[in-house]
Amino acid sequence: MSKMIHILLLVMCLVTIITGHRDHGMQSGLKEDLELERQLNILNKPPIKSIHTKSGYIIDCVDINKQPAFNNPLLKNHKLQRKPIFERNISETRVQNSRIKSKFILEKVRCPEETVPIRRTTKNDLIQKKSLFNIHNQTQNESINHFARVYLSIRGSPYYGVSGTTSVWNPNVYKGQSSASHLYVKRGEGDNIDKISIGWHVFPELYNDNQTHLYLFWMSGKNGCFNMLCKGFIQVDRSITFGARISVTSTFGGTIMETSLQIAQDKGGNWWLKVLNKDVGYFPAALFSSFNGADQVGFGGYTVTPAGTDSPTMGSGHKPDGDFTHASYFRFLKFLDKIQNHFDPLPFMVGIDNDAPNCYGVTNYEDRKRSNGYSIQFGGPGGKCSN
Repeated sequence: MSKMIHILLLVMCLVTIITGHRDHGMQSGLKEDLELERQLNILNKPPIKSIHTKSGYIIDCVDINKQPAFNNPLLKNHKLQRKPIFERNISETRVQNSRIKSKFILEKVRCPEETVPIRRTTKNDLIQKKSLFNIHNQTQNESINHFARVYLSIRGSPYYGVSGTTSVWNPNVYKGQSSASHLYVKRGEGDNIDKISIGWHVFPELYNDNQTHLYLFWMSGKNGCFNMLCKGFIQVDRSITFGARISVTSTFGGTIMETSLQIAQDKGGNWWLKVLNKDVGYFPAALFSSFNGADQVGFGGYTVTPAGTDSPTMGSGHKPDGDFTHASYFRFLKFLDKIQNHFDPLPFMVGIDNDAPNCYGVTNYEDRKRSNGYSIQFGGPGGKCSN
């Protein structure tokens, strides 16, 4: 009888422990759901108008003065800046190759005056946000990152911007992978890094598709995100949306779609992003620790793949061969000084980073292809890449 009582007490204790763990798990899950809902309410402001795109995502036209960035405590007293404060205007180089179109086609969006287009954030976007941030920040993840790019080193710094025109492709990418073409500016390393990137990429985990998208990425130490998945970037343009699908991309040996890109720091210390000669918006100086000029700028491609898997294609999937309708490129490359003068890179500044030459290539033509200005080609088929 005594033995039966002990067994009964043991069973009751186990039931109590299991129930407690289950209740704790439910409470923890509920707290996480509530926190996600709180973040969604901050990022998804009540729209003046909503646009359902053909690709299935939603663009919200949000009051320009009530966009998510203004909820960032670092921007508590920030006043909206509608235009960059530059000491001089910058003229764009005209395209001279008839086989190259000087624009690409985004899904059509046009928001009413005094509103800006922001891709609506989903709960799944927020769940993925941290892991995707770490994937891009190659020092904090187990994925394999490869680069084929040209950069301007600290020897020529500080740099107050970088600009160029890149061809737009749709490389083959599978779940867990990404492939991109971008410009970037950065200062510092590790936990003290400040960095901004802009370009196009294919990133199935971020968009749940295999299409090419316009994107931005920023980080300051351990803070930052892609596109508008956190409170940072302030949008001013009514038609260009980061995270939007690029409807038409380049054809090998045929019509090449391209876009001009620029990152530039204005007199107020804010970093402005320009796409197709439009000032889309800016990152306020207050977001960064000490981002007064960059100690490195760069341009080219990069890929990410899970450890133990083949790397995806980069650009067109072909290595440089001198034909700008074959391999991916940047042309009319410039760096900017403090008063927004544009200069071709000088030899003492330039470095090349190609850590997987059996998979990808990068060629710096400098200004030898005169109709393309200072230019590079990069990309390749991917595959089994060794460091």
